[in-house]
Amino acid sequence: MLAPLANRTFRHLFAAQVTSLVGTGLTTIALALLAYDLAGGDAGLVLGILLAAKMVIYVALAPLIGAVVARFDRRRMLVALDVARAAIVLGLPFVTEIWQVYALFLALHVCAAGFTPAFQATVPDVLPDTEAYTRALALSRLAYDIENLASPGLAALALTVVSYDVLFAANAATFGLSAALILSCSLPRPAAKQVRGFVDRATQGLRIFLATPRLRGLFALYFAVSAGGALAIVNTVVLVRDRLGGGESEVALLMAVLGGGSMIAALSLPRLLEHVSERSVMLTGGGLMTVAILAGSAGQGFAPLAAAWAVIGFAGSLIGTPAGRVITRSSDEESRSAVFTAQFALSHFCWLVAYPLAGVLGRLEEVWIAFAVLAALAAAGTAAAALLWPADDAAVLTHEHPEQEHTHEHVHDAHHQHRHEGWEGPEPHSHPHRHGPLRHAHAFVIDDHHPTWPRG
Repeated sequence: MLAPLANRTFRHLFAAQVTSLVGTGLTTIALALLAYDLAGGDAGLVLGILLAAKMVIYVALAPLIGAVVARFDRRRMLVALDVARAAIVLGLPFVTEIWQVYALFLALHVCAAGFTPAFQATVPDVLPDTEAYTRALALSRLAYDIENLASPGLAALALTVVSYDVLFAANAATFGLSAALILSCSLPRPAAKQVRGFVDRATQGLRIFLATPRLRGLFALYFAVSAGGALAIVNTVVLVRDRLGGGESEVALLMAVLGGGSMIAALSLPRLLEHVSERSVMLTGGGLMTVAILAGSAGQGFAPLAAAWAVIGFAGSLIGTPAGRVITRSSDEESRSAVFTAQFALSHFCWLVAYPLAGVLGRLEEVWIAFAVLAALAAAGTAAAALLWPADDAAVLTHEHPEQEHTHEHVHDAHHQHRHEGWEGPEPHSHPHRHGPLRHAHAFVIDDHHPTWPRG
């Protein structure tokens, strides 16, 4: 599991991820306290609006932000976004009006919408070996789960001796440390095959995602992840306090069980994926998610609900952890960052659907309705994935290219073997060129010369 940390660049990137995650967790708690100071009894409404706005940014703006940041050197851009996030967080203790909280919070997540997909796209370039990359994905998932478990405890400990303003300063320090760690290593530069216009860059990832069968299946599976995750995140407090008559300790324990299930799956996946395909593992996760949600509605008492929550966490990790492998296999170096950006936007679209659904249905007296509807969402997502993602999902596909002549910037790869007259200049360059009819086989991804998936 720890083998990827032997790679110095990944070790620094992983340390940057962990430090910024811990800081972000502290800020989430501090933000709730700040909202209460400014809005009193309306703090819940303020936080709800902030979280909904964050999802809208991630869904609607992430591709546009990705198109902007894609033009810059990846290492410098990641460092700049970390520094910007540190500056924004440092401003939060000085706000005096709710609108200022909204403005800074939205600016913070605009930066996150540019940072996270680019960071995710960097890791497979640093660890091109599939086994090492799989272990890196498992480590990343563990980092998220441990942060979810540890941040509340760290915040509670810190708040015994300092005010919540200090938590904002601590988060700024973690972003600064993250920037320093990224700056301390050299990152591989993705191949630049073509200069694209803004609209082309903004839509490239979505076009690839929706044209690739396995990625369409991944999108459908995110509805299963969000159905179970939203049920647990939104309704744990209500279920424990109103249905079971428990207190804060039981709420915390259920959330810990949820994270524990996810961690068990992440620890198991590197070895499991050596023998079982991503498709089989992820569809199993969707099935388990559906069963766990249904079982949670039938359980009477804390233990059955805890068992359901553990399986929801386990199933979510079965789907979420291998997703990076599926995206990497479905993109090339030039498009990878755009495809990760599309995944970021589409996955958050699923959460944008599931969060309000879980919140509204969770308020009904017949709480089983919430479980039933969200189980149906998980089942529908899993069934759609099984149909959209072919069981025979070969990486290398035989396909045909018709004869064509066009002009675009290119390098002399497998699709560009032609003569020059001497004026074309160094690669990459742009000039009229002809492609003869061709039938060949290679690892297939959607790109400028493969705009549609071959028919089986």
